[in-house]
Amino acid sequence: MLILLTNDDGINAPGLKALKDAMSELGEVWVVAPATEQSGVSHGFSLRGPLKVDEVHSDGRLFGHAVSGTPVDAVKVAVRALLPRMPDLVVSGINAGENTGVDLLYSGTVAGAMEGAMLGIPSLAFSLASRSYTDFDASAQFASKICRKVIERGLPAGLMVNVNVPPFPLDQIKGVRITRQGNSFYEEALERREEPGGVKYYWKRWAKSLSEDGNGSDVCAIRDGYISITPIHSRLTETAMIPVMEEWQLG
Repeated sequence: MLILLTNDDGINAPGLKALKDAMSELGEVWVVAPATEQSGVSHGFSLRGPLKVDEVHSDGRLFGHAVSGTPVDAVKVAVRALLPRMPDLVVSGINAGENTGVDLLYSGTVAGAMEGAMLGIPSLAFSLASRSYTDFDASAQFASKICRKVIERGLPAGLMVNVNVPPFPLDQIKGVRITRQGNSFYEEALERREEPGGVKYYWKRWAKSLSEDGNGSDVCAIRDGYISITPIHSRLTETAMIPVMEEWQLG
């Protein structure tokens, strides 16, 4: 097995190291990740300018390659230039903070895995649903378990798996739920401020709000203490709306 790892927290993130340790049991692991944190960049990638790639060492050994771009850039560079062949698996994470509901549209972690899926590679994204809980052990253990299953069963082309793990030790997690993307949104406000020199700027304040959408969503699974596993497709078309809009007779 040839396994490509990436993330959006940057190549020095502890979640990435935990993921590499877990994935090393499954095959040959290559780490190609952004040089700096890229949280919230979604599926953005570099259109112009060079992409710098640097080797990163840890304890005197090669840990991975740092790319001066987004998670999508990192996957593209890895697959098209660095790896000896097409990887058998792309794994993104482990993100510090959940990626549920509306986060799927903003997350660089999810985008890294989605890019792999769009290239026809079975791909998964992993997130630990807390920014203050820093023990990635349970997330890494479960990552190894589900990746083994994906290797065994495969995934349809263009589909990835988004996994969120609650911030508890493995023996305190209630179980696993196969979920759908939940309803959530961000409440945002821009506070106008002024620097001593008179330059005006805005400071964003935000909080994630959860809509109660019943059992079955990733949001509810994490709230209830379960691991959430959501199959996500790159196609965004709402096919049920096509015949409805055809009746608008816009032609």
